[in-house]
Amino acid sequence: MATKIDIGITEKDRKKIADGLSHLLADSYILYLKTHNFHWNVTGPMFQTLHTMFMTQYTELWNSLDLIAERIRALGYPAPGSYKRFVELASITEEDGVPKAKDMIRQLVAGQEAVARTARQVFAVVDKANDQPTADLLTQRMEVHEKNAWMLRVLLEE
Repeated sequence: MATKIDIGITEKDRKKIADGLSHLLADSYILYLKTHNFHWNVTGPMFQTLHTMFMTQYTELWNSLDLIAERIRALGYPAPGSYKRFVELASITEEDGVPKAKDMIRQLVAGQEAVARTARQVFAVVDKANDQPTADLLTQRMEVHEKNAWMLRVLLEE
């Protein structure tokens, strides 16, 4: 029998927060996979810049997955962990082709912005529940994704 969780957040709020974090985890995982795919397959005159930038971004995303999943667990709920479940929960679609470099950048801008939006949607519940650890995690994720979107977006300017 599981021990009751008494951390000052109601079970109902913990469930809502865990559900929101599950969407964040799914978006983050799909974006990780897409970014890694593009790192492997980018070509063209921006190859070196994009290859390096994509590696930096997918490495950061990979490291964030554990933080998000462990927060879901700390709230008392199982973290989703299958491709099938991630696809069901994510607002980002997978890419199974090899787009041109500029299209890769556009997709990654959209993906970075989508993850920021997902984090922001969960924030209202987290704030109301007085859940500072999750608020801190979400704030950090929004900052990273908004900055990444900006850095990618400037590469599309003429």
